[in-house]
Amino acid sequence: MSWFLAAALVLQVALIPCAWVCWRFDSEHRVVALGLAGTVQALAVLCLAVGYGEPGLASLAVVLAALSSGGSVAFARFLERWL
Repeated sequence: MSWFLAAALVLQVALIPCAWVCWRFDSEHRVVALGLAGTVQALAVLCLAVGYGEPGLASLAVVLAALSSGGSVAFARFLERWL
């Protein structure tokens, strides 16, 4: 098992606190946890790309990072009327 695959596994486990915050707290905390989960997931996909030697997965990680940050901003803008 490569170090990059082990890092991807650790990053996947690090998503559990983000899910817990999204489940238990209010809207402001959920938006922050959503942004953090997108960043952690992009890093996990990048570690998988390096671990397996697949350059296509690295492109997917870059696109995921860009879309997750934009999605978090759009989600915060949508929730603005209820905050």
